[in-house]
Amino acid sequence: MGKRYYCDYCDRSFQDNMHNRKKHLNGVQHHRAKKAWFDNFKDPKAILIDEQAKKMCRKFLQKGICDFGPNCRFSHMSEEDFLNLKRQVEVENSQRHFEDKILSDRSIDDWLSKRERRLNAPCSKGDLKTEVEECPEESDIPPQLLTIPDLPPSLLPPPVNGWKVSVHTEWG
Repeated sequence: MGKRYYCDYCDRSFQDNMHNRKKHLNGVQHHRAKKAWFDNFKDPKAILIDEQAKKMCRKFLQKGICDFGPNCRFSHMSEEDFLNLKRQVEVENSQRHFEDKILSDRSIDDWLSKRERRLNAPCSKGDLKTEVEECPEESDIPPQLLTIPDLPPSLLPPPVNGWKVSVHTEWG
């Protein structure tokens, strides 16, 4: 039967040879399917700009359905969809602005100087830190990271009193 080529964009397979593959990859159906695939990953701001540049589809307004579907060159968004998309873009812009502000407030030099002071500072007991017994450190974890639900354990901060270890633990 020979080798077969499967196109992820078009969800179809055919006999794999140079002629068939070239014909498929240059075809209109493949280009449309590839564009539709990448359109799924557009950010809301790009979608809003594209949709605002289009006119409303008359057929979609009259019948509620268009023969061209997602390949139509006119917009199929309602006013409510536009408002929701605008809100989503505004929320993302405000979050991005907030993150940029937080990142710009903390420079690397500031962080390094704070870290050096903390490592060189004596413990609250008055004695110097040893390698075995260290003072509890303040958290360097960015606050926006802690707001993400279901973080993996490797990204969670350690407990304040440290990890509980039983004395009689047998390994293996």
